[in-house]
Amino acid sequence: MGFNCGIVGLPNVGKSTLFNALTQTAQAEAANFPFCTIEPNSGRVAVPDARLNKIASITNSAKIIPTYMEFVDIAGLVRGASKGEGLGNQFLANIREVDAIVHVLRCFEDENISHVEGQIGPVRDAETVETELMLADLASLEKRVDPLVKRSRGNDKDAMETLRLVERCLDLLEDGKPTRKLDLEKEEKKSFDMLQLLSAKPVLYVCNVEEDAANDGNRLSADVEAMAAEQNAEVVVISAEIEQQIAQLAEAEERAEFLTSMGLKETGLTRVIKSGYKLLDLITFFTAGPRESRAWTIVESAKAPEAAGVIHTDFEKGFIRAETIAYNDFINFGGEQGCKDAGKVRQEGKDYSVRDGEILLFKFNV
Repeated sequence: MGFNCGIVGLPNVGKSTLFNALTQTAQAEAANFPFCTIEPNSGRVAVPDARLNKIASITNSAKIIPTYMEFVDIAGLVRGASKGEGLGNQFLANIREVDAIVHVLRCFEDENISHVEGQIGPVRDAETVETELMLADLASLEKRVDPLVKRSRGNDKDAMETLRLVERCLDLLEDGKPTRKLDLEKEEKKSFDMLQLLSAKPVLYVCNVEEDAANDGNRLSADVEAMAAEQNAEVVVISAEIEQQIAQLAEAEERAEFLTSMGLKETGLTRVIKSGYKLLDLITFFTAGPRESRAWTIVESAKAPEAAGVIHTDFEKGFIRAETIAYNDFINFGGEQGCKDAGKVRQEGKDYSVRDGEILLFKFNV
């Protein structure tokens, strides 16, 4: 089960610099001209989780394997992308493939780095990208109406339901609002997802500021935070240049010292990864033993058999039950045996919803 976030924004806002720092590679060329990223680069990034190391220390695991998220660096967008301007068609196609959008906004002044709009304006930039996504959705949905109307006249119930959903989306878009704001009933979610709308994807705003503003932000990032508050969206303030410097330090101690010298408690990238995880409604469960302690990613509402299937499809097919231990119990009672002695190991069936941080052992029969 893979989850990925597309790093998007206008040209020259720091997308590739952020991506390079995230993945600690130089896969994406960070150059001062538009479209230096032609093909989307992707990189898997470990999700920071201090719980995994604590679990491994109790079980004396030989290996520690974190869970991962994938980040995709996507070519810069310009005004008119929905009509194919710049690399618009490619940009929109790449966006369609990701689960969520990490929208990088330039919140720093630098006369040596050009801005495609001629002046700095992160809120305007955010609106530019959002507008292009909504215009692309509008065009896509309008093409679907006539075929759905024809099928509906033949009493095709699926077509009638889809048509009603499409019309509601069109009303929202024509009102200048992204489709992620549509109020959906639980049974509509699957049909809505099948529309593959760009403006339906959850968004995390990343304000790229100068080094001196990495801790508290600046007036430009404050404008973005005000905009995001109106949208109930999340914002992370980082300095991509600082993050790139940190990524080049090989030792954890060196990184910690550097962060302290900059007055930072954790890297901005850690916050981006955690926020991306939260954005997609993901949680972590663990498996632990002498051979390895491992973190696994699932959607928050996942049932026990689905969690088992993340490890191996046979586990889901032959699921019998799950032995579950709460993280705090595992730590407080010194591992699995201590939890068994204290009566803290639970047996859960197919309808059990897995909780964040639990240590699980699956019983199955194939």
